[in-house]
Amino acid sequence: MPSPEFPISPLLPDIRRILAAHPRLVLEAPPGAGKTTQVPLALLDETWLEGRKILMLEPRRVAARAAAGFMAKQLGEAVGDTVGYRIRFENKVSTRTRIEVVTEGILTRMIQDDPLLEGVGAILFDEFHERHLSADLGLALALDVQAGLREDLRIVVMSATLDGEKLARFLDAPRLSSEGRAYPVEIAHFPARRDEALEPQARRAIEHALASHPGDLLVFLPGQREIARVQAALVDSTAMRDVDILALHGELPVEQQARVLQPDPAGRRRVVLATNVAESSVTLPGVRVVIDSGLAREPRYDPNSGFSRLDVASVSQASADQRAGRAGRVAEGWAYRLWPQSQRLEPQRRAEMAQVELASLALELAAWGSDALRFVDAPPAGALAAARDLLHRLGALDDAHAITPLGKRMLALGTHPRLAAMLLSARDDEDRALACDLAALVEARDPLRSRSDALAERWRALAAFRTGRIGPDASRSGLAAIDAQAKQWRRRLHVDVAPPASVDAHRLGDLLLHAFPDRIAFQHRNDPRRYQLANGRMARLFDDSAVYGEPWLVASELRFEAKDALVLRAAPLDEAALRRDFPQRFVTENTVRWDAERRALSAQRETRFDGIVLESKPAGKVDPALAAKALTEAVAALGLDALPWTDSLRQWRERVRCLREWMPELGLPDLSDAALLATLPQWLQPAFAGKTRLDALDEGELAEALKSGVDWSLRQKLDTLAPVRIDVPSGMERKIEYSTDHDGHAQPPVLAVKLQELFGLAETPRIADGRVPLLLHLLSPGGKPLQVTRDLRGFWERTYPEVKKEMKGRYPRHPWPDDPWSATATHRAKPRGT
Repeated sequence: MPSPEFPISPLLPDIRRILAAHPRLVLEAPPGAGKTTQVPLALLDETWLEGRKILMLEPRRVAARAAAGFMAKQLGEAVGDTVGYRIRFENKVSTRTRIEVVTEGILTRMIQDDPLLEGVGAILFDEFHERHLSADLGLALALDVQAGLREDLRIVVMSATLDGEKLARFLDAPRLSSEGRAYPVEIAHFPARRDEALEPQARRAIEHALASHPGDLLVFLPGQREIARVQAALVDSTAMRDVDILALHGELPVEQQARVLQPDPAGRRRVVLATNVAESSVTLPGVRVVIDSGLAREPRYDPNSGFSRLDVASVSQASADQRAGRAGRVAEGWAYRLWPQSQRLEPQRRAEMAQVELASLALELAAWGSDALRFVDAPPAGALAAARDLLHRLGALDDAHAITPLGKRMLALGTHPRLAAMLLSARDDEDRALACDLAALVEARDPLRSRSDALAERWRALAAFRTGRIGPDASRSGLAAIDAQAKQWRRRLHVDVAPPASVDAHRLGDLLLHAFPDRIAFQHRNDPRRYQLANGRMARLFDDSAVYGEPWLVASELRFEAKDALVLRAAPLDEAALRRDFPQRFVTENTVRWDAERRALSAQRETRFDGIVLESKPAGKVDPALAAKALTEAVAALGLDALPWTDSLRQWRERVRCLREWMPELGLPDLSDAALLATLPQWLQPAFAGKTRLDALDEGELAEALKSGVDWSLRQKLDTLAPVRIDVPSGMERKIEYSTDHDGHAQPPVLAVKLQELFGLAETPRIADGRVPLLLHLLSPGGKPLQVTRDLRGFWERTYPEVKKEMKGRYPRHPWPDDPWSATATHRAKPRGT
């Protein structure tokens, strides 16, 4: 069939021309411009492609299917011929396929499995502005492949709302922009009534729009739950006669998705209730009105559960504008926003990298064998370190952060490493089926309305649901969703055995401990409601806890609080299972710890499971090596001020910090608080050798320890380039004060000196090889500040006459010459009688 004209069409020759000469391109085009379907087709016969495939990354399954279907239709073919798609649990590709539309996780697996990407000539990242973690990782991996293995690989990043100039600079790539095709859209805010929930407000807005405007309606709602509620509310509305109400979200069967993407065959008006899957990549014909809740379900790290979960959040201003633009595709349109006009939205969507848990990313990086990848936004260091610590506990990484054989098996499952570790720990098919139930339970919303903290009650409700029984506090739809998810897990693991109908008290916990090894908990000997966790923290139970009295627990959900975490969901476990599955984590050894109350070291012989102390006895004599380590850890806890600093040592440190900024070519070490605390074992611990008390470290030993990171030649340069004192014209030496601000930036070095001591000096003294002028605090004969300046010449010329006039009567015994340039500098008063 002939290709229709799209707004992107005039740019296609430029796209081909640039990619013939350059390996990367940034393409900006608004929704509806045609970039998703026209750019891959335009590149298909390029000579540099040499008959290889084009991979196009789509963030959503709906969009992947729709894009592949539209391109195949343009070619007059079926999906799976020249154009196909590959998504989770489904693919339509063949040996003839040249354009593969894939979802984000699929691309990561393809690159990990074949870093050379043989048979692939180009990767297109569509809708990159959505900034999903897997898209950022996919781009970083593709750039690494291009830089090291495949210089001929083309990478095109396509976006509707991202800062294209910034992205082009990051990629060192040309940038093209398409204007798109849009008609005017009138935007209004549709106010909620007092205490009105979203669903009735959306219903009123839909009824108003149907009565006031022509065309179909597209309603943006956060998720399936809200779609179902609005759909139920509209069924009884008289305004819905002869109106087709349709849902659109990522979990719909293919047939229903296809129906939404086509006009109504009977010509009826349509109301499409959609998640943000309709924000981009898919085109809905006939839409003239958009009703926008301003909300979306986006992943956020939930420290209670240890997973990233979908939370309802306000969309960005860029997303709101993109949604409104959907009303102006075919003619002028209208957009109603269901939030107050006074509400301000964030300008752009935040990258998932900055707000989700990073265990999956850390495992992918370990499998790649390098974390020196170029990310548009680098993973936060703290979150990445926490992720690696978890992976080490799960057995996915070794002590060198390299992936283990178990880690490779976990990665192949394509799910969160916690769940993968649990699923792989099961010893037989019945345990695997039970692990599938637990994976579905811990990921799902709570199916019970009760406040109970027993995970077993949730599993028993699920088992009862399977026999047709629903408890009074259980949600039928919630249990049905969990059951469906558990079945999907069993299919993925090829488990043909049904889950057991009942289990003993510890069986759930014995499986769950493999997902939450950091949350294994042991009851406190003196307070049965308190538990010590394997990660070293403490936790407590509800007053009416259903798991009260259990010696061992594993907590699948915790609420982290200032003192003790609160156990929200837990299961008991058998210590024998711990000893069987984690024998290496049970250790008996001598330890030395800092006792903060006694401000002294305590030597104990301890039996521990990870951070849980099971038994402790006095060990007698303190081991010197352990003592040095414990004293260093005490400083880490107490802070650097616990050390015996002198004023001269503090000034030495500030001199190094300032000179490091003024003369970076010297390569001086970072002596900021953060850097010193992070490297305490390297520079401070050797100084504690043979010591058993914190106050046994004297000032000289601390000075030598701190200076150990600066070699002798640099120390000598420090004294020359950032001297402690400086000669002034009076013949005296005066002290220079160095300092840094709260952010660690060097402040101007200060020389406080009496004005009379600088007579005859025209220029401000400088240090750091002449780069840095001193900040002069010019003092009166009585030591009071007269002027602060870095321009001594300007002071003599403009300010000194006024100072002389005011000070001469107050200090008559001190010289106040008319010509300070030629006067003799002095630190003394004039002799009596002169």
